[in-house]
Amino acid sequence: MINVAQFACDVAVIGAGPAGIAAATVAAEAGKSVVLLDDNFGPGGQIWRGGKPSDKELAAMQWLGRLQRTTARQIFGASVFQIQGNQLAAETLHDAFCVSFKKLVLSTGARELFLPFPGWTLPGVLGAGGLQALIKAGLSVAGKRIVVAGTGPLLLAVAAYAREKGATIVCIAEQTSWTRFAEFGLTVLCSGQKFVEALKLLWRTRGVPHWKNSWPVAALGRAGVESVRIARNGKQREIACDLLACGFHLAPSTDLARLSGCKLEGGFVAVNNLQQTSNPDLFCAGESTGIGGLEKSLIEGQIAGYACAGQLDRARDLAPARAATQRNAESMKRAFALREELKFLSEEDTVVCRCEDVPFGKLRKHASWRSAKLQTRCGMGPCQGKVCGAAGEYLFGWETSTVRPPVVPVTCSSLAAFSASGTSESIEGGLQ
Repeated sequence: MINVAQFACDVAVIGAGPAGIAAATVAAEAGKSVVLLDDNFGPGGQIWRGGKPSDKELAAMQWLGRLQRTTARQIFGASVFQIQGNQLAAETLHDAFCVSFKKLVLSTGARELFLPFPGWTLPGVLGAGGLQALIKAGLSVAGKRIVVAGTGPLLLAVAAYAREKGATIVCIAEQTSWTRFAEFGLTVLCSGQKFVEALKLLWRTRGVPHWKNSWPVAALGRAGVESVRIARNGKQREIACDLLACGFHLAPSTDLARLSGCKLEGGFVAVNNLQQTSNPDLFCAGESTGIGGLEKSLIEGQIAGYACAGQLDRARDLAPARAATQRNAESMKRAFALREELKFLSEEDTVVCRCEDVPFGKLRKHASWRSAKLQTRCGMGPCQGKVCGAAGEYLFGWETSTVRPPVVPVTCSSLAAFSASGTSESIEGGLQ
């Protein structure tokens, strides 16, 4: 049987993306004992995952260098499946462990929001961020024809990166209007560094058709995607491709926060000016408090880390910088708000819940997430509703707030090890 290791620390940080790295670093530099956990096999999250050196990678190296110079214990490949009181339970491929903490920082980031449409389950139809991650992990796209569709600045970043790896970007289909896009451009023009980054992305994607008022209606093919039908300005056209990368915003990862009883507002974890949640020992930073990108995550991570370390003045000094990133986030939210037409792409037999193979036609008959789960098993598969739950919120206005431990799939041997060891009554009680 697996043995349960035990750790104790002043500050535990879950998530080693930019927000988590910043929180762990400043808390450790302030003399606090820190444990940093992430389910990936290294730090950086999606945004700092590999790639050639650029401004963002240079920032990553600076922060990663600071982190490595601290005494923070880093545990990777670790899935946290329960939080109860001031303890958390987690497992790696070979171990299970319990961490006792005084303060906890959740920097769990966000997941891609997938919107179903006919053919979206075909091989070769991917999330935009997912495609980027696969390329960074070694997937060859040389010579591949890729259509990038959805909304937001991520589309440009993915198209630019794939192009530099040898792909042919057939087009970028952006669902927002030219008017909203232009308004966002004026905001970026006034924001200095953001404007420079935008110019670089536009240069890297020069020559690629960049359509507005455009979105995928259907992916077509037999064994995999062969073409995509795009709606553009009221007309439809079919475009041949080898891969379709869709990015329709991000959905915050709030499972652990909800499990800990944290208050949510508008689907995000509610925090005060110190990143403190409604649970006084629990802080939250990054995309789970509001989608805002790298700069917001770094600033919020530092605020949370300083607050956990008792350095409240240093935390409050970052308030103006955080306010600026929040304004940028609000501007982006307005510019790239999802249009109503996207709610009506699915046909009766379009699969929404891929784990349990539940089609749109069965789900639209239900008035709530709970009813849909009870009658169709939607959200009860291996992903535990992480894909179809967010889609259901957008398509049907459902509240998908139910969460219980374990929040991620966990081996029976780990559960048995916690039960047999008597490591923590509170952890065991939450698992029963």
